[in-house]
Amino acid sequence: MNFISKLSVAVATGGYIGKIPFAPGTFGSLPGLLLYWVMAQMHTGYAVLLALAVIAAAVWSAGRAELVMGQKDPGAIVIDEIAGMAVVFVGLPLSWPLAVSGFVLFRIFDIIKPFPVGWLERRFDGGLGVVIDDVAAGLICRVILAAALAVLPAGFG
Repeated sequence: MNFISKLSVAVATGGYIGKIPFAPGTFGSLPGLLLYWVMAQMHTGYAVLLALAVIAAAVWSAGRAELVMGQKDPGAIVIDEIAGMAVVFVGLPLSWPLAVSGFVLFRIFDIIKPFPVGWLERRFDGGLGVVIDDVAAGLICRVILAAALAVLPAGFG
């Protein structure tokens, strides 16, 4: 395996977190909380650029890793969860209630795949197919959290 293939697998598995033999998607979502902390320190515009960069890296590495691993969307690929979590938290203030709520909501939406999440997953192939459903799940969660911030007491955010 050449360097680019090794790099793509390392990125796609979230630094090999995805190789954990149980609940790789849940463990793979955890680095998204670190990304949330980083993005919360940034101006929203820079956080959006960072989230877009993570999505682009996810599409590239997931597509390449699928080829290297010889499987369509193997469970070990978790960069899509990290990208989805970036979408959930972009532009949100840092708080534990938001972190827990966003993490749990994202895992639920990523697992149950309501429309259009599941539809997008079936519609696209390659790296985009691996990542697009998680980005869609992240967008749905982001809208829910923004609505919660608008109506709940200030302690939530």
